[in-house]
Amino acid sequence: MRLSRYFLPVLKETPSEAQIVSHRLMLRAGMIKQASAGIYSWLPLGYKVLRNIERIVHEEQVRAGHIPLLMPTLQSADLWKESGRYDAYGPEMLRIRDRHDRDMLYGPTNEEMITDIFRSHVSSYKDLPLTLYHIQWKFRDEVRPRFGVMRGREFLMKDGYTFDLTKEDALHAYNRHLVSYLRTYERMGLQAIPMRADSGPIGGDDTHEFLVLAETGESEVFYDSEITGLKFGDREIDYDNVEQCRSVLEEFTSRYARTDETHDEALFNEIPEDRRRVARGIEVGQIFYFGTKYSEPMGATVQGPDGKPVPVHMGSHGIGVSRLLGAIIEASHDDRGIIWPEGVTPFHVGIVNLKSGDPEADAACAALHESFTALGLDPLYDDTSERAGAKFATMDLIGLPWRITVGPRGLKNGVVELTSRRTGESEELSAEAAVDRLAQIYAPHL
Repeated sequence: MRLSRYFLPVLKETPSEAQIVSHRLMLRAGMIKQASAGIYSWLPLGYKVLRNIERIVHEEQVRAGHIPLLMPTLQSADLWKESGRYDAYGPEMLRIRDRHDRDMLYGPTNEEMITDIFRSHVSSYKDLPLTLYHIQWKFRDEVRPRFGVMRGREFLMKDGYTFDLTKEDALHAYNRHLVSYLRTYERMGLQAIPMRADSGPIGGDDTHEFLVLAETGESEVFYDSEITGLKFGDREIDYDNVEQCRSVLEEFTSRYARTDETHDEALFNEIPEDRRRVARGIEVGQIFYFGTKYSEPMGATVQGPDGKPVPVHMGSHGIGVSRLLGAIIEASHDDRGIIWPEGVTPFHVGIVNLKSGDPEADAACAALHESFTALGLDPLYDDTSERAGAKFATMDLIGLPWRITVGPRGLKNGVVELTSRRTGESEELSAEAAVDRLAQIYAPHL
């Protein structure tokens, strides 16, 4: 993509309504535009990152054996009345009526709808276990939407639902999701800590939230500092292996880590004082086990081994896909702009032509663009006539992890300049060597 042909409406000034870093930088980098309170249009750069995050979520869900589908945004109120949640959910639910005067709602979550799908098509324990998920837009009518995509009213979310014959099977599904979420967040360059949490309107006794530590986080969190040293890494795991999944859960949840709703001061004080931490966190996902809370009132049963009907044990597992974009920026930025991790960056490398119109510089940049594209990488080529300082400022603002600078002086010596956005370090090397270096760096992410 050539920048001269791209739609990238960057702003020099920070909009006054933006209160936190991610909101400021997303507006300045031309990633989003507010349509109304808590509702945003996703402009091309922001949309590319959003789709990269969505792709990683999909890949890790499928790796764990989960099956994608797609449910509608608008739901019939009848299902929610059947479960008992229609009146209990509160004013965050956007309630509407269609032209036939039927009660409808814009879905804040999908437990009722997925339960209806399940009970319509699954009747035997032999069809279990089953995990279905989708990535879909949700709407919750927040009283005070703020912080950009971090607390909007409309948001993109992955919500998955597990159906199992027994509680033991359902808890394995819970553990399996915890493992898959750890992999998901690490691929995005994040450390998301699983913390004992409150279930809220979803219900259920077993639940963990995944929180990214950030000064602008909405939740106060209490944790043992040892947990920040844990990494899942590139270890292989068999998602069907109950013991393997349980051991990962125990590894990542055995140390104290809780949100303010479930904080226990007495337990916290048992941690050595030098390891006690109190901070702020951004919630980016949550997993729930809630047993037969929905299956019993909605008649989601299967025929058990003895031929008798058994209500299935269920769980709900969500990842805030659009919120993750803001969380990544909160965790990875500096005073010049965003610093995207390689796994989610909108473009893999920025190519800056210091003398657009110079035949040799133009040809070298075009060759680099072609080489990266042939390797399956997505470069952004700044072929505009802006001054060098303005080009560098734009690249720093939009946060591409790597920049290649091409100019007549370097070309005379047979080199280009490769710069890391994260460290600021630069080195001169041949164009071919620069392409090879980035191909190696991005190989694990393709």
